[in-house]
Amino acid sequence: MNPRRILGVDPGLRTTGYGVVEVRDGALHLIEGGVLQPNPKHPLAQRLVQLHDAMVEVVHATRPDCMVVEELWTSYEHPQTAVLMGHARGVLALVAGANGVTLHDLAHTSVKRALVGSGSATKSQVKGMVVQLLGLAAPPQPDDVSDALALAIAFANTEAQRDRFAELGVVIPQRRSRAPRLA
Repeated sequence: MNPRRILGVDPGLRTTGYGVVEVRDGALHLIEGGVLQPNPKHPLAQRLVQLHDAMVEVVHATRPDCMVVEELWTSYEHPQTAVLMGHARGVLALVAGANGVTLHDLAHTSVKRALVGSGSATKSQVKGMVVQLLGLAAPPQPDDVSDALALAIAFANTEAQRDRFAELGVVIPQRRSRAPRLA
């Protein structure tokens, strides 16, 4: 099986974490991780350009096969957060599409379940699994990097499980959208 590079991205307009892992011979290998931080003093449009340009550099430098972004989620008390996060996710989708990188998204509960076995796992439990699965001496800092690596690892685990089931002739259906049907 050929090595597969997965770019996990924890989107944000202040700080976007990213982490690239390679799946090679059934093992995970850390390629790179870091943060992108558009200047918060600049207008929104300029910060989006900065995020775009920085992510293009990451994609060109790491050559991922796919990008995994955390699914959009926010609480009803903070709808503005969802709107701003949507801008960042849109830029990331544009970078992926323009560079021929397949885009996937995962819900944070799916990430927790894939790494820890429970959708209600704590952030420290997820971080501990990132350290263990990548054989790191210490947790990646800041949390945005750890969250991005968790996305990449979770996707690798989910994809490996899907492949194992496919070998047995079992097809796992894709998760359906929770959006309501329009009449």
